Amino acid sequence: MTATTPEHRLARYREEFPVFEQAIYLNSCSLGALSRRARIAVNTYLDQWERRGASAWYDTWLPAVERLRGGYGSVVGAEAAAISIHPCISSALSVVAESLDYSVRRRVVTTSLDFPTVAYQWLAKAGRGVEVVIVESPDGISVPLERLAAAIDNRTALVATSQVYFTSGAIQDVRAVADMAHRAGALLLVDGYQAAGQLPVDVTALDVDFYCSGGLKWLLGGSGIAFLYVRPSLMGRLEPAIAGWFGHATPFRFDGRQLTRAADAHRFDLGTPSVASVYAQLSGLELLAEIGIPAVREATAALTEDLIGEARARGITPRVAERASDRSGIVMLPSDDAPRDVRRLAEAGFIVDARPGHVRVSPYFYNLPDDHRAMLELFARV
Repeated sequence: MTATTPEHRLARYREEFPVFEQAIYLNSCSLGALSRRARIAVNTYLDQWERRGASAWYDTWLPAVERLRGGYGSVVGAEAAAISIHPCISSALSVVAESLDYSVRRRVVTTSLDFPTVAYQWLAKAGRGVEVVIVESPDGISVPLERLAAAIDNRTALVATSQVYFTSGAIQDVRAVADMAHRAGALLLVDGYQAAGQLPVDVTALDVDFYCSGGLKWLLGGSGIAFLYVRPSLMGRLEPAIAGWFGHATPFRFDGRQLTRAADAHRFDLGTPSVASVYAQLSGLELLAEIGIPAVREATAALTEDLIGEARARGITPRVAERASDRSGIVMLPSDDAPRDVRRLAEAGFIVDARPGHVRVSPYFYNLPDDHRAMLELFARV
């Protein structure tokens, strides 16, 4: 690696993240590092709360929520009117789940590699006759498209799966899954929590019906903020069976006698958003827009490949997709006691995470090759 490579050019942003003053942070797929900008942004909100109280809602905080809607839209190639704001992915999934008609199509297809929240949402509806089909992975890395195709038929209401599997970091061919779902008359929901921010995303090119992600990981917004993209042509067709006052067409009329839903994706909003989280996320999106997500992808991919190569050189066999083009910034290192190894690494100043049978490492644009190389030296010893 030389000083002219993309990851070193982006590493100038490392100073933006104070965690590196005390540790080596390699856990962005669990929680993006706190930036100085995010702390300033949240402090700005706190100052407004202190000085103005609720009067800040109308001319400051609500406009910030709308800016965030547009910012999330820019991340996934959508208009702001197609973006609904939520506190977490579970909330976004709930709105989708309560918008579908299961009277004829009762089947929801997902995979064994998707985050459990996705399956839980529809497993909870078994009493209403909803059938969840979980397509198994043969290798714990990805799910063959032919297996998904075999599970999708005219009984399928929805295919719900990930763009990047949290279990392996493998990138799924979402467009191919969309084609399968739509040929069968089903809708497609994509969990993009491990994709948006580290990969360029275009929901139109992917032809998805729903796409959700949030600030917790690669979008550098922290917890308490997420979003749901809804295909515009679905707006008039779907009415969630759950509702909150922010989904009303005119919420500040405070009319409790009639539920008139907003015409755009506001109709999928629920309650009052966390403004502190909105401010933190706006700062994260500002930083990513300044860098450019294609540049983030280039830098992160180079770091990931170096990590994989260095691990293999030390006799460690990472569980990753076979092709580099199918790999994201998540690398699974086999471990017979992952929580123990994560603790030992933490004691030495390396922040990573544990998943069953593996230590999970996730370099991002603010990392350097020396970060994971030093971590691997210790990991190989312990």
